[in-house]
Amino acid sequence: MTYAIIEMGGKQLRVEPGRFYDVNRLAVEPDAQLTLENVLLAHFDGAVSIGQPFVSGATVQATVIQHLRGRKVVVYKMQPKKKTRKKQGHRQELTRIMVDAIQLNGSSATATGVEPSPVADAEA
Repeated sequence: MTYAIIEMGGKQLRVEPGRFYDVNRLAVEPDAQLTLENVLLAHFDGAVSIGQPFVSGATVQATVIQHLRGRKVVVYKMQPKKKTRKKQGHRQELTRIMVDAIQLNGSSATATGVEPSPVADAEA
C-alpha cells in the first residue's frame, strides 16, 4: 500500500492513489491537474521517506473533480435571562480532488484496478 502525508491548506492529509478528498476551496477550474509538492512523508514500496520538512523529489498528482459546499454548522449563542439569542449558520466552501499518482524520485504509484472478490467468482 502506497500513501503520502501532504500539507494542503494549513492541514495535513494522508492520501492514497485512487481516492478522493475534500479540501478547502482551491482557485482552479474543475478537471484541472494539480501537482502537490508539499509531501511530508511518503510510504513507497515498503520504504518510508520522512521529509525535513518536505521529502525531496516527491510529488502527488491530483485532478480537481468539483467544487462544493460542506455540511451546515449551526452556531447558537444565548444569554440566559437577557432575552438575547443569536442563531447563525455556516457552510464551508470545499474542493473535491482525486489523487491520481504518488511519485518519488522518478518512480510512480497509481491506483490499481478493482480485483474481483472470491465470493463473486464462486457464484459464477
